[in-house]
Amino acid sequence: MTSESSIQEPLSLRNLDAISVTQLKGVGEKKAKGLEKAEIHTLLDLLTFYPRRYLDRTKEARISEMVEGEEAMALVTVVKSTSRRIRGGRTMVNITVTDGDSNLELTFFNQAWRTRQLPEGRKAMIVGKVGFFRGKRQMANPVVDLVGDKTGRIVAVYPQSEKSGLHTWDYVEFIAEAIRRTLPPKGRGLDDPLPMSLLDEHDFVDRNAAIRGIHEASSMAEMSAARRRLVFEELLRMQLVLVMRKRHMEATEVGTVHSPGGPLVARFHDRLPFDLTGAQSRAIEEIAGDLAKPFPMHRLLQGDVGSGKTLVAVASMLAAIDGGHQAALMAPTEVLAEQHYAGIRDLLGGLEVPDPTSLLGDRPLKVELLSNRTSTPDRRRILNELLVGQVDLVIGTHSLIQETVQFNSLGVVVIDEQHRFGVEQRAALREKSGDVLPDVLVMTATPIPRTAAMTVYGDLDVSVLDELPPGRTPIVTRWVKAPGSLEGEPSLELEAMWSEIKEQVAAGRQVYVVTPLIDESEKVEVASAENTFERLMYDELDGLQVGLLHGRLSPSDRDDTMERFRRGNLDVLVATTVIEVGVDVPNATVMVILDADRFGIAQLHQLRGRVGRGKHESTCWLVGEATTPDGEARLQALVDSTDGFELAEVDLELRGEGTILGERQKGRNDLRLASLRRDKEVVVQARRAAIELVDSDPGLANHPVLLDELDLLLDDDEASYLLKG
Repeated sequence: MTSESSIQEPLSLRNLDAISVTQLKGVGEKKAKGLEKAEIHTLLDLLTFYPRRYLDRTKEARISEMVEGEEAMALVTVVKSTSRRIRGGRTMVNITVTDGDSNLELTFFNQAWRTRQLPEGRKAMIVGKVGFFRGKRQMANPVVDLVGDKTGRIVAVYPQSEKSGLHTWDYVEFIAEAIRRTLPPKGRGLDDPLPMSLLDEHDFVDRNAAIRGIHEASSMAEMSAARRRLVFEELLRMQLVLVMRKRHMEATEVGTVHSPGGPLVARFHDRLPFDLTGAQSRAIEEIAGDLAKPFPMHRLLQGDVGSGKTLVAVASMLAAIDGGHQAALMAPTEVLAEQHYAGIRDLLGGLEVPDPTSLLGDRPLKVELLSNRTSTPDRRRILNELLVGQVDLVIGTHSLIQETVQFNSLGVVVIDEQHRFGVEQRAALREKSGDVLPDVLVMTATPIPRTAAMTVYGDLDVSVLDELPPGRTPIVTRWVKAPGSLEGEPSLELEAMWSEIKEQVAAGRQVYVVTPLIDESEKVEVASAENTFERLMYDELDGLQVGLLHGRLSPSDRDDTMERFRRGNLDVLVATTVIEVGVDVPNATVMVILDADRFGIAQLHQLRGRVGRGKHESTCWLVGEATTPDGEARLQALVDSTDGFELAEVDLELRGEGTILGERQKGRNDLRLASLRRDKEVVVQARRAAIELVDSDPGLANHPVLLDELDLLLDDDEASYLLKG
């Protein structure tokens, strides 16, 4: 593995990535195949395959001392293992274990494979909440770690899957061999990418100590110090890419320098019949600062449902129009584009643009809608007027990035619900203006926590609307614990809900009923839109005008149904999540979400935001039987809070960062050890360190080890973007 000439040189991660695990003692053909299934091919993969948890043998409990209702951990041996069918076709596995003095019963539901995992004589570490059943201590569905005969105070437990056929003791053995051959005293040691100044500032251990401590810690304190260092390293790499990309754009892209304090923006503010919230004023000021710079704005505007994002976006677009440029707003759906068009046209109706070439010194502001439903003559006219600069603001969907759409001078682009669009689509829209790129404002009504925003959107500046305009009627959320499929006899709670809904309709209000599916599924017993529509029409809501809306209807049928609901010709709209974004009916005051436990927090919050848009009090009913603790926590969170940012934190706690990092393109750089939940402070530290490093050394020429690791560990798109400078 080493040559005489390079014996003193430390190993780089690239060196480790060039050494196959098959060079390790004990890794034969069968074990190599198992490692391959766990995506471990090289020593780098192996040494960065981190333990998923640690067993602190000093905290082991004796079974006889376990307290009911409390979580306990014990090292046990399997005495007996049985499996049987129970009602509903489910499987129940019973495992009797012992610590040598007392027995404990383990129960697993629908996990028939546990009998293979835990045969008689197998040693395991178990962690779970203790209960009593018929006088015997038991645990239901405990966490099971197969650790073999491993001893020591701290036992590392690695992710295991049946697919790989490998157990914790296999990984411990292979990693110990890799450490012995790479780290001192027998190995060359690892190159450290962090400058000494960072190691000193944060009191980090060096990389050799970190790798040894994460895998072979002799105490939990040693493990914590190792983890802290490696977490920072992961987050720093991610932040370096984002900061370098941001600085690269600022240095190489030419934008339009706007004068945000122009007369048109002033006229717009003067005619508003209400005061802006503090958050709106702050966001407009932040955007104005960007618009005055010589490079293009790249800003994310985060705001809860109803926080007034559109008004901030309009103020930004008017700043471009004030300077003789054009603005574009791109929405993810036709419905939302049309709604934006109607709302913005009303907001700007009668607003005059200062025009020295006009006889009167002013001309009417021109707003147009361009979508797939625009007629051919209108499309031709709008395209021509865009080209010659007679349209000030155009609103549309993906139609705006078709080749036929050309602008005279595109100054500001607003993209609504950014996560619906790919990077290429955003770039195509920006390129509509030639060499001088427009300023880009991205809006999202799906709040994500600050540290997560730094990680996912770290190449964008972020403005946050964290207060609602006065006068918004609060939405009361209630949870009815009943089957969302509405099968069987309705519970008293459900009957009370339908009764209250009929009272709301009698008072002139309207109702949404949302279901997760279009039609019935044999696999999943959840409410379907079509079945629910049929049932409600002839049963619970008999006598009311009920409509049906889902994605499989033709566009004209969808439009017709939506228009009838908007006009008030329908009392109740049964729909799938097509109404999640972009439907604004102020008279709708009731939202019923069937099988609510099937939806995520963000989606439930978005759906709930379809009501509470008028002057009347609104209610959201969540109907569903949460069958898991997480499902219960999700629904309870919606009942307890209407704050999207607070709910985003809860969502992060429950689901982890995988869902948020899904916004990023996946690469080897994705977080293996760092957690956006537990390591919020480290995200901030890594961001600060990345900015300092890049601003003092833009191409990282003075940090070659760090630069090489970015190239090695990032996905191809990120690496090529980064290294082309």
